[in-house]
Amino acid sequence: MLKGTGVSPGIGLAPAIKYYKQELVIPEGPGKGVESELAAYETALAIIIKETEELAQNTSKNMGASEAAIFDAHVMILQDAELSAPIFNAIRGGDNAVHAVCESMDALIQFFDEMEDSYMRERAADIKDIKVRLISRLLGVEFRDLSSLPEKSIIVANDLTPSDTAKIDKTHIAGIITEVGGRTSHTAIMARTMEIPAIVGCANATSTIEEGALIAIDGSTGEVFMNLSEEEVADFQAKIELASHQKAALKRFADTRSITKDGHTVEVAANIGTPGEARRAAELGADAIGLFRSEFLYMDRNTLPDEDEQFFAYKESLLAMEQKPVIVRTLDIGGDKKLPALPLPKEENPFLGYRAIRISLDKQDLFKTQIRALLRASAFGKLRIMFPMISSLDELRSAKSIVNNCMDELTSEGTAYDKDIDIGIMIEIPAAALIADKLAKECDFFSIGTNDLIQYTVAVDRGNERVATLYSQYHPAVLKLIQMSISAAHAAGIPCGMCGEAAGDPLLMPLLLGMGLDEFSMSASSILTARKLITELDYFRCKGIVQRILELGTAAEVTEELKHLKI
Repeated sequence: MLKGTGVSPGIGLAPAIKYYKQELVIPEGPGKGVESELAAYETALAIIIKETEELAQNTSKNMGASEAAIFDAHVMILQDAELSAPIFNAIRGGDNAVHAVCESMDALIQFFDEMEDSYMRERAADIKDIKVRLISRLLGVEFRDLSSLPEKSIIVANDLTPSDTAKIDKTHIAGIITEVGGRTSHTAIMARTMEIPAIVGCANATSTIEEGALIAIDGSTGEVFMNLSEEEVADFQAKIELASHQKAALKRFADTRSITKDGHTVEVAANIGTPGEARRAAELGADAIGLFRSEFLYMDRNTLPDEDEQFFAYKESLLAMEQKPVIVRTLDIGGDKKLPALPLPKEENPFLGYRAIRISLDKQDLFKTQIRALLRASAFGKLRIMFPMISSLDELRSAKSIVNNCMDELTSEGTAYDKDIDIGIMIEIPAAALIADKLAKECDFFSIGTNDLIQYTVAVDRGNERVATLYSQYHPAVLKLIQMSISAAHAAGIPCGMCGEAAGDPLLMPLLLGMGLDEFSMSASSILTARKLITELDYFRCKGIVQRILELGTAAEVTEELKHLKI
């Protein structure tokens, strides 16, 4: 068995198809003369730009505008005079076009590879993709076409570039395995969007797995199973069939409301990062978008998105949801999220530093661009604005003041927007939960971000394996802060949702329901399962367990109690 990082859930069982790229031999010397080499480079560049523009159009059509943004960024790189200038200079100095491209772009790749931040290192893949495509065009080398693989194949590759994954026909692919990449790689993001089981960071996969061998993968655990016995094949087939039946059976919940057995209604919403994911959430019957992570519009690019680009992305999501609420979290960067277009100073402890609303209030031009785009989009649906990392009334009031200023600007311009737009905050800092009664009086809604709330409450970096066992959504202190936030919201007459990972936890859902949580927002793939569970629960019986569980002293005791609930 091989082990990598599972980045897109599901079981895949199919023959392995190795995706190799032919080794490109880079010639040295002057080639066919300066003018001929310059013309060859300019021709190849024009062809690659056109192909990339087509990739962007097809990706936008099939997956959404935000997924296509990477190819828009590639076009900008290809059209940038700073990319071609050293190549032209090298050719005029006597080099051939292929070698000039290779040398110039290798220097750029090295620049990214040497960065400390893992997200930025993965962006070197974009430059490598452009380099390989340019050189392949100059050499006349064709690669295997991923759009016409045999039906039901598991791709095994060292890596898949953005242009590779964009060509995949998802109806033919049972899974993806790559030797490199992380959770934020393009392979991971696109695999999740296309709902293809995927594993990245699986060392030695191409040398260990045989071409055409029947293998199985688990996209949740990151496990690759080889040399399968008949019994194991039958077992995986049964799991796939069971998952298929369960998925089919759950479809009936797509067109139903999220109502408990005793008639209590809640919302089951989706967490998304792109308009394409909004369309998928709508197909699955999400009651709302509980969290649109707007920072995804800013990633994988060297320039910040302007007002119009953001406006169209928000508008596209609103139209996909057909008048159902869409909560957009304003830019949440810093900590573990970096932007190439907005370098941030290195900090000793970035999770306690310059991030989220703190950046927005400091860089108000950046913030106003986003707020104006959000307000303009609000004319096309039920858009709600949510501020992240609020820790005080001062921050909330300052952010709302900027929103009001943007409203005044749009009014004077004669631009339409929702003048009664709802504004809420994330409850993800213990300080916010402790003054939730004060904050609730100046908000239209709360949404509890459990991922950060847990780590700030129990002082545990959720990415640190050495203390990972201390990070628990069942910790009594975390649960008490959640209950405090919900109660404060209801006392002020506003709803309270949850958009952290805990919202989709089947074990915790009865307790959250009993606490009075109004909205459970989770990954779109979990919506139907969560709705089914809610329809099987009794709200008043769930209310009856809350006090008993909040009196427990440890996460282990809470977990054990929840496992044995009879409700």
